[in-house]
Amino acid sequence: MPPRNPPVTRGSVAIVGAAESDLGAVAALMSPIDLMAQGIHRALEDAGLTLADVDGLFCATTQARTSAMSLVEYLGLPNAYTDSTIVGGSSFEVHVAHAHAALEAGLCSVAVIAYGSTQRTVGRRAASAREFNPYETPYKPFLPATAYAMAANRHMHEYGTTREQMAAVAVAARDWALLNPAAWEKKPLTIAEVLNARPISDPFTVRDICLVTDGGGAIVLVKADRARALKHTPVYVLGSGQSITHASITSMPVLTHTGAIESGAQAYRAASVKASDIKVVALYDAFTINTILFLEDLGFCPKGEGGRFVEGGRIAPNGSLAVNTNGGGLSYCHPGMYGLFLLIEAVRQLRGECGQRQVSGADLALVHGNGGVLSAQATTILGGPATV
Repeated sequence: MPPRNPPVTRGSVAIVGAAESDLGAVAALMSPIDLMAQGIHRALEDAGLTLADVDGLFCATTQARTSAMSLVEYLGLPNAYTDSTIVGGSSFEVHVAHAHAALEAGLCSVAVIAYGSTQRTVGRRAASAREFNPYETPYKPFLPATAYAMAANRHMHEYGTTREQMAAVAVAARDWALLNPAAWEKKPLTIAEVLNARPISDPFTVRDICLVTDGGGAIVLVKADRARALKHTPVYVLGSGQSITHASITSMPVLTHTGAIESGAQAYRAASVKASDIKVVALYDAFTINTILFLEDLGFCPKGEGGRFVEGGRIAPNGSLAVNTNGGGLSYCHPGMYGLFLLIEAVRQLRGECGQRQVSGADLALVHGNGGVLSAQATTILGGPATV
């Protein structure tokens, strides 16, 4: 199948700024657009640029149907090139591909990608109302947990994956979070504590499921020639890939095979790298089964081996593969749509800024976003200067 992304040049665009907005539980009356703007100003400061430099805005949030319009108004940038593509939590990896194409085509010269959510403050139901689905809603599923639980149960049935193996994903994420001062969770976690936590949707307990926090952030992208003159070591966009296989979980073709198989293949092909070259892996871990599925589908282990792959601390600090080094959506933060935070962490790792959790020799990072109920998959491969 030919690549679906616009034709762009490997490494022609770089991320030059990255920052979170306030995280956790934000101040009363802050809006998602406030958090986007806060993240943009912080990311621009990180890049050594100002708002006056920005002429491209990319954003998405469930709390504003016309987020690009609101953000343009808020920032006072009426002539900015805009894109508010929304495919759930993977929207921001898609935005990277779109920004890459827009910058290369000359549609903008400084692009910012932003997100904001106050889901913890206002409540998840107010932040993200679910559409009526005539094939599922009458059965009253507890979404999204029920959908991911279906995939987890099927993986357990087909491949013998165990609850302990899924719990190992949560423990590894927590171990990384303990090295991250910005992480929400501050206490150690054991496999037994995951298994004995409050049940949510079989086989998951509350510790198999992502946090509910507020938060936002932004990244800044420019063309490579401009990037080399700015404050930080550029982080180059080497390849992107996307795949949408379904919207509703009952229409997912195979519960144990995600669109990451295709999006990853596209990204590896564009970047001219393979899974074994990757030093830092940032996966959308809204549920513990996600990490297992994506490690398989992105080629880090064979299909069905994901549960065994994560045993014994392999993806934890001091393990053989650095996965979700900020603590992930399971222990760092999860403000509804997590994909932007994957990109922020990958940028910091490739710039060598992560302190205790820094991965030695990090020069290539794979970022993988997930939207909906394993529905929309998007993969981005980033690299340091030596990879271009």
